[in-house]
Amino acid sequence: MMGREGAGNDTVEIKVHPKRENNVGSPPPYQNKSVFKKWVPWLVPLFVVTNIAVFIAVMYVNDCPTNSGSCVAPSLGRFSFQPLKENPLLGPSSSTLVKMGALDVVRVVNEHQSWRLISCIWLHAGVFHVVANMLSLLLIGIRLEQEFGFVRIGLVYVISGFGGSLLSALFIQTGISVGASGALFGLLGGMLSELITNWTIYANKSAALTTLLCIIAINLAVGLLPHVDNYAHIGGFLSGFFLGFVFLIRPQFKWINQKACPPGYIAPPAKSKHKTYQYVLWVVSLIVIIIGFTLGMAALLRGINVNDHCSWCHYLSCVPTSLWSCNSRQVYCQSTQLGNQLNLTCLSNGKSNLYYLSADVLSKFQQLCAQLCS
Repeated sequence: MMGREGAGNDTVEIKVHPKRENNVGSPPPYQNKSVFKKWVPWLVPLFVVTNIAVFIAVMYVNDCPTNSGSCVAPSLGRFSFQPLKENPLLGPSSSTLVKMGALDVVRVVNEHQSWRLISCIWLHAGVFHVVANMLSLLLIGIRLEQEFGFVRIGLVYVISGFGGSLLSALFIQTGISVGASGALFGLLGGMLSELITNWTIYANKSAALTTLLCIIAINLAVGLLPHVDNYAHIGGFLSGFFLGFVFLIRPQFKWINQKACPPGYIAPPAKSKHKTYQYVLWVVSLIVIIIGFTLGMAALLRGINVNDHCSWCHYLSCVPTSLWSCNSRQVYCQSTQLGNQLNLTCLSNGKSNLYYLSADVLSKFQQLCAQLCS
């Protein structure tokens, strides 16, 4: 679904003209010739394996049977999942995710743990979460790495993930956030800017652009549902979009035509390797990325919540309808057993409370956590 039509072909149509003094029979006016190196993808598969390995490690650390009263799939031992009421995605507890590097704005601002802006993109909330993201990464990333190589695609992926985390942290400062969605949207943004900046070398431009815009719009629209961090999607997409102008630029058609012209034929001359608009987009995008990340980090470390300065921005992440409400946000608490008592600590505001262990307390864990964080 997330492929690219027309813009994903490494074969460029080359136009050549025979020399007049050449007595050899006239060749056909066009011939196809591959002018771009075809890379063997290995980084994207490595990213997939790494994400899965990290998820397994997180489940090992989580050790549900030891730390929780009941688990899903108890036959898996310490790899079993938290109760569905606590984590419906079949995954670890929120406290384990925080321990392993989830994005927690309180810790980023107050404890200077800025590394969480990067570490959170390698963590996932559950089996469904990691499977969906890794399938998307394979569908999008393999083709891009074949075309542009591991260095450029790796940079777009990681920097876009950082950009998604940064925008998310500026708007959502309660709870935690994990997942590679921001990095994935960065690849989508890079595909769009790559098509725009390399417009002259592709056939079926309009069809490719329309298809790509529809895919992006659908995926961003899903982020308007409740409990989905669309700020990370938007931040990742914008980062990848500007990074694409910087890292995914290719020579203009006339230059490719001239360099790939076979002996004995003359191609239309090209004055420069790239078009003027490509240079302009490269410079402007680089400036936007540097200024945007600098201002974003300065605002985050000062504890600024952008929602306080933008009355409508919350609609970018959730649009309320008659079917759902956007007011309820997922809250997360860390639990510690002290003898026959359970100590709950709200991760967003640091409040703690002690409860006597009972079946009723365990069944109302999320409700008690919500009260503590309110």
